[in-house]
Amino acid sequence: MAKIAFLGLGQMGAPMATRLLQAGHELVVWNRTPDRAKPLAAGGATVAGSPAEAGAGATFAITMVATPEALTEVVLSEHGLVRGLGPGQVYIDMSTVGPHTVRSIAARFPEGVAVVDAPVRGSVSLAAEGRLEIFAGASDKDFERVRPILESLGSVVHVGGPGTGAAMKLVANLALGASIAAVGEALALGEALGLGRAPLLDMLEGSQLGPAVRAKRANIESGHYPPNFKLRHAAKDLRLVIEAAAAVDRDLKVSTAARAWLDAAVERGAADLDYSAVVATIVGEEPKT
Repeated sequence: MAKIAFLGLGQMGAPMATRLLQAGHELVVWNRTPDRAKPLAAGGATVAGSPAEAGAGATFAITMVATPEALTEVVLSEHGLVRGLGPGQVYIDMSTVGPHTVRSIAARFPEGVAVVDAPVRGSVSLAAEGRLEIFAGASDKDFERVRPILESLGSVVHVGGPGTGAAMKLVANLALGASIAAVGEALALGEALGLGRAPLLDMLEGSQLGPAVRAKRANIESGHYPPNFKLRHAAKDLRLVIEAAAAVDRDLKVSTAARAWLDAAVERGAADLDYSAVVATIVGEEPKT
């Protein structure tokens, strides 16, 4: 078993850290809001006073935060994680922040610190069950070091060298955002043409949009969108997609349109609802929790 520092105990981070604790690892945790660490402390984790303190002496340090800005603060601030790690330690970022942020932060660590990007795809329930899909960007040697740790959290795919895990996650979330926006537009058009919602959803379940409809049909039919993956995070991810595309001279018109719908849903107050609440915005309804 390893000594692991886990920083970021939000909606996804808390169940992931719990999985590592249950697997028998020695866990040190830190969160910007200290109260979120209490359940893990009750289970045997040590609570650190700063990111640097959490990382000191750990074999592996993991971050799971919401935005590139939050990650930069956690890692590079005065008491950031970068000040607690040295040669021989391994840093794993599991946030969705894009390859540019991953690589720029990796360059700030001391020589000898291995850096792995391993963002995840999956819901809160899958995090609790250890069934996330994890995209790992690392050298072959570093991947073999981190694989036993990551396998406690889900299935792990080594997609390439450093930065490629973050890149793959952006592509995955491009598909997620585009597909749920397409579901909303299909319903909006169908209902405007006089078709009922139930038969429309039945048809869409058998279409190329079937997985998105099956996953979120209960939300759409009930009008209730309890957060499994918050819409604010989906909107952030589409922003990162567009920024990454611009950096490599790609014009993603579908992704740009999906981002506009997600931003509109945020503006209408759905930021903390499930990302599928964008459907309600597209069809002109008010979503509920």
